[in-house]
Amino acid sequence: MAEKLFDQTDRTKSLKALSNQCFDVLVIGGGITGSGVARDAAMRGLSVALIEAQDLASGTSSRSSKMIHGGLRYLVAGDMAVVKESASERATLHRIAPHLAQKTPYVIPTGSVRSKLILRAALWAYERLGGVERTDYHEIWSKNELAEKEPLIECLQLSGAVVYPEFLTDDSRLTVATVRSAIDHGATVATYVKATHIRREQTFSVDVASALPGENHEVTIRARAVVNAAGPWVDQVCGLEHAQAPRLALSRGVHLVFNRVDLPVCNTVVMRTPDARRIFAVPLGQYTYIGTTDDYHPECEYWPPVTDQDVRYLLSTTQKVMPKANLSADRIVSVWSGIRPLVGDGSGRASRELSRKDEVWTSPSGLLSVGGGKLSAYRAMAERIVDIVMQKNGFSGMACTTADVPLPGGDTEVFASDLQGVGDAQAERLARLYGAEARGLIKSMGKEELVKAEVQQAVQKEGALRLEDYWARRSSRAWFDEGAGLPVLSQAASAMAELLRWDETRKAMEIENCREIDRASRAGFLSGVTTEGVADDYRAAG
Repeated sequence: MAEKLFDQTDRTKSLKALSNQCFDVLVIGGGITGSGVARDAAMRGLSVALIEAQDLASGTSSRSSKMIHGGLRYLVAGDMAVVKESASERATLHRIAPHLAQKTPYVIPTGSVRSKLILRAALWAYERLGGVERTDYHEIWSKNELAEKEPLIECLQLSGAVVYPEFLTDDSRLTVATVRSAIDHGATVATYVKATHIRREQTFSVDVASALPGENHEVTIRARAVVNAAGPWVDQVCGLEHAQAPRLALSRGVHLVFNRVDLPVCNTVVMRTPDARRIFAVPLGQYTYIGTTDDYHPECEYWPPVTDQDVRYLLSTTQKVMPKANLSADRIVSVWSGIRPLVGDGSGRASRELSRKDEVWTSPSGLLSVGGGKLSAYRAMAERIVDIVMQKNGFSGMACTTADVPLPGGDTEVFASDLQGVGDAQAERLARLYGAEARGLIKSMGKEELVKAEVQQAVQKEGALRLEDYWARRSSRAWFDEGAGLPVLSQAASAMAELLRWDETRKAMEIENCREIDRASRAGFLSGVTTEGVADDYRAAG
């Protein structure tokens, strides 16, 4: 199938395409759930439209821990079906997009022989229930092996470690790749298009308005079925029909990024917090990030705050496990904070105790809404949702094939060593972000800078319309680049200005928007969280 470009530079054309027909399915929400639903429905032969109020993955789906878990935690709860699905979906994603499911060893330090045996028993059951390949079975490190392989970890009170593989992804690029695949199979997609009203007679009519600065377009989209996959904004979209009681319980998660020289772990290190949670230190290229927190957060925000308390919580645990790490607030390269759309149960339990399982409900008009869900199982979740849509609406179509067709960049596995013309660090980054498309990106550079080539890819193939889209979600420079990617903003803005016909005023506004996002993300902790006192914080919390 020929690749179709996701190019929104002609906004009039993009918005007109939404009102030219009555679609079988309209998806509201361009996160990983909505993207997965759009791809699945389009691949089954349905006519599909997808709209997103901001950019693709601009909410939850760019602020996860960027892990594709195999479901070990659900074994403890006795949810065997979730264990099997999670392990299977992990393998599926590695097959259809190997660059977006890269294997990384998880190191769990153990304090006693008993804890090691308990963990080994759980992993033994998990490996067999989940159909894990023998090459991915867990292994045991002695105390001496742990000290040799992860010298930053304080081993005095440890007996060794249990090690097993999981997978890392780039959540934003996974979402973008999924949308591009949906477009390749016929879906119509537009970002910065916000739903303002939903009504139903014979079919749904959804009024939408452009949310892009400087635009005032309004159109009505007609569809036989509507899927509300708006993440933290699901309740708000439900309210576009009529007032309803909220279903979601929102939770906020924070991650901190350091240069890897300050936190030089070799593998993903799993650390236990005083409140019996698990957080991670994850090496990624030249950086290491730690996270995540888990606290109720009442507001739907694209850029929720990071507080002094968040930073202390993460630093105190990390400093306890790795006291020689060079950690302080002023050494943080970047931070991200996101909202999880958990489904509330009215129990008053802590957010970390609420289920991450997806839940689907239907309004009297037939609007189908989905809350909860996990990044790891997005494809299977989308398959279930499309099954429901087809059954409820009497649609006929082909069987689901999303587990078999590669995502863009996933046709073949590309390694950093395969890429010529860039340094080792950039080659690793490009292979991880772009997969098989990395070669074409390097080739298109010619004598141009890499940033310009990435911007061209982002605008002409990946639907980017704002500088923030490139900086934070297409290139991940906002999180994993020198100075949080701020030094490249001017160059990137100039490249985008040529493609999107920005004047100097608009270009300056786009740069300032990104700088303000970075400033605001640090405002809550710049008063000075240092390593001094974090051990005391840990002891006080414990």
